[in-house]
Amino acid sequence: MAVDADTTGQLTELGKEQPDEVDETTGPALDSAAAPDAEAPADGDSPKALAEAKPGIRTGLVMGLLVIMALAGLGGWLGYRAYQAQQAEQQRQLFLRVGRQGAVNLTTINYAEADADVRRILDSATGTFYDDFQKRSPAFVQLVKQAQSKTEGSVTEAGLESVGRDSARVLVAVTVKTSSLGATDQQPRKWRMRVDVQKVGNEVKVSNVGFVP
Repeated sequence: MAVDADTTGQLTELGKEQPDEVDETTGPALDSAAAPDAEAPADGDSPKALAEAKPGIRTGLVMGLLVIMALAGLGGWLGYRAYQAQQAEQQRQLFLRVGRQGAVNLTTINYAEADADVRRILDSATGTFYDDFQKRSPAFVQLVKQAQSKTEGSVTEAGLESVGRDSARVLVAVTVKTSSLGATDQQPRKWRMRVDVQKVGNEVKVSNVGFVP
């Protein structure tokens, strides 16, 4: 079939006016698939990975706190035990010192100062020992003055035989030098004494005295 010239020209114009169609399904899709997603989270930063890591972090924090608390408690307990040991040692030394001094007081009497010497013994005594010695002290002072007696005791050895919470028993070895009217060159005597001491308030005093054969 023959086509006229006018029809041919119209078809040509229509072909020029139609723009080339773009496949919207291929162009952008290809670009999106080819370009890497810059904002995609790394495996370690993904919500799932973070959720899995949180229990481990919490456990570590709890364990760290428990360790710190345990160390603090242990340090406090050790400090308290050291304080108790120090206090106990100081009290033992005080018991021993009072026992030694009690033995010296009882064996050091000068007739010229008998009243003061007896008062010193009473000031460091307590309990039944105080009561007994106070009753006998007037006769004892009179006898010392009449004989013009002098005794001087010195501790050669002392130790704790037993220790309680507020009391102790002290063994004391004493050497005593004695002189009296008409007998100035007497040989020193060695005595062993058992001195009981008792805590009275903030002081420690002699509660009993006995001689050991």
